[in-house]
Amino acid sequence: MTGQSALVTGGARGIGAAVARALHAAGARVAVNYPSLAGDPAREDALALVDELNQGRPDSARALAADVASAEQVQAMMSELATEWGAIDHLVNNAGIIRDRSIAKMSLDAWKSVLDVNLTGVFHGCKFGLEILNDGGSIVNISSLSAKLGFHGQSNYAAAKAGVSTLSRVLARECAGREIRVNAVAPGVIETSMIASISDRARDELARSIALKRVGQPSEVASAVLFLCSPLASYITGTILEVDGGFLG
Repeated sequence: MTGQSALVTGGARGIGAAVARALHAAGARVAVNYPSLAGDPAREDALALVDELNQGRPDSARALAADVASAEQVQAMMSELATEWGAIDHLVNNAGIIRDRSIAKMSLDAWKSVLDVNLTGVFHGCKFGLEILNDGGSIVNISSLSAKLGFHGQSNYAAAKAGVSTLSRVLARECAGREIRVNAVAPGVIETSMIASISDRARDELARSIALKRVGQPSEVASAVLFLCSPLASYITGTILEVDGGFLG
């Protein structure tokens, strides 16, 4: 991917950071997006990641602040990137939040905030990203296994991610004329901060539900994203690639 550019939303940590590292290792110039909220610790993580990448290859990475739930901020981010880089070749919509509760106990704000970031944020990324995305490029949206299985307490998250999967299929058709491939990756249980606090017993129960008997690593999801961005996936569009170790339910 030498000579190509990529933007990863929510790229400061977890899966997003792993994706940024994978694309960068393949030769791409990478923009790492992080939330614009004041005091958000993701800013320091994003700056540290960009510094790490630039040490390996000077001027090959930069950080960009934007709340993906805000159309204005996403549009401004894309405009800034276009001014500096001219265009991008790959867009990875990874930014997401989680606010799990049963429907009976879920607040209206918990419902709306998850939909705003996890679904509307992807729409914003795609809509304004297409304005600076080169023909022949790629979009990879991060969905979730929850979109298919509907895990308990995740009505907001599962609904948003199901929307991401469907949006990806629709956009694949709409972008085919520009030879832009649009796919989604649906991770299963991945070793991120979202599951870091669960007990060893709960982790063991999760592992028994997975054919490979372990949780996945962010780098394994990143490898799938890298594949879908690469020429190796030149005839793949509109697909949802599950990266779940064979989740048995």
